[in-house]
Amino acid sequence: MPLFSNNKKETKQQMIASAKKLGKITAEDGRHHSVLRAPWLSEKALIGTENGVYVFEVPPAATKYEIAAAVEAIYKVTPRQIRVANLPAKKKALRTRRGFGVRAARHKAYVYLKKGDTIQFA
Repeated sequence: MPLFSNNKKETKQQMIASAKKLGKITAEDGRHHSVLRAPWLSEKALIGTENGVYVFEVPPAATKYEIAAAVEAIYKVTPRQIRVANLPAKKKALRTRRGFGVRAARHKAYVYLKKGDTIQFA
């Protein structure tokens, strides 16, 4: 879409549908399960589930539309909004001669659901 045009913006549903048509997102290749690696189980994330916000660990290359398609395919709910956060690597003390090590950088996605929709992890 050109930057200065009179075209209307595509809706999220249209963008997801067009991504599926282009072959970027297919249910047959099993990529949905690699997009949502695991639920993010922290105290803050568990408090958010009461308000319909679920947190997942995702790969760095995953887009919001791929995450939305994966949530629809795996959990059979339509997300209202998706936000992605990049967590930087951290230096951690090793308590040995080597001194410091580096914890890997991580990526997580916040998935907002409509009222009444829930996801069961176990």
